[in-house]
Amino acid sequence: MAHRIVWSRRAVLDLDTIIGYIAADSPAYASVVLKKIVSQTRILMRFPRAGRKVPELEDENVRELLVYSYRIIYRLKGDEALVVAVIHGKQILQ
Repeated sequence: MAHRIVWSRRAVLDLDTIIGYIAADSPAYASVVLKKIVSQTRILMRFPRAGRKVPELEDENVRELLVYSYRIIYRLKGDEALVVAVIHGKQILQ
């Protein structure tokens, strides 16, 4: 079954902040990071459990993909994968 990918407002803001920060030094690298993050989330359409379970949580439906030094946190519900946050890998999820 194909899953639908939905981005929360927070995840979009997280991504905008990250890309803006990177672009201040290297617009080209910011573009590469953006494309890689977005393309990784597309994997979830066919393989929604591709990411690992978030270590801070006990919920099998809250998972993450790792891209460069960033964590793409998403929640599975029905046929939807909701991207809830994009955070730096050293940041602890609250």
